[in-house]
Order: sequence, then C-alpha cells, then structure tokens
Amino acid sequence: MNTQKLSNIPLNEFREFLKKSGCKKISTEGGHEKWVRKDLTRPIILQTHISPVPEFIVKNTLRNLGLTKKDFFEILFDCRQ
Repeated sequence: MNTQKLSNIPLNEFREFLKKSGCKKISTEGGHEKWVRKDLTRPIILQTHISPVPEFIVKNTLRNLGLTKKDFFEILFDCRQ
C-alpha cells in the first residue's frame, strides 16, 4: 500500500523532480516558469508563487511526461521501491 501523496509537494522539490526527469527551464515570465523536454509536444508551465504545488498540477505534469505516481517518488528520492 502506497501512503505517499502528490499533495503538499514543495516548489523546490518539484523543480528538482523536473530536472531529474530531463526537463530544462527555458524562461520565467510574470511568475511562471516554462519547462521543456525534447519529446514533449507542449511545455510544462509552473507557477513560481504557489508552494506547495497544487496536486492537479503534479498530476497533469506526470501525465504529460508519461510517468506514474510511483515513478515520481522514485525519481524525486532516487530510490527504487
């Protein structure tokens, strides 16, 4: 049973996850960061003034990256469960 939740992810940890996932920040405009990865058809937009990152943003990002909740925690914490 997985008790880890996608809510209350601090902004700095989410940025670290994006970096470890191969994403690169290309710009910051008006409180929004734009992250891209070569295989993505659209950029990931992240609000810089909201921490923790809302759960729906985390879920949308995972869907865009083709990752699961388990993948998220494995990448973020460099562990294999």
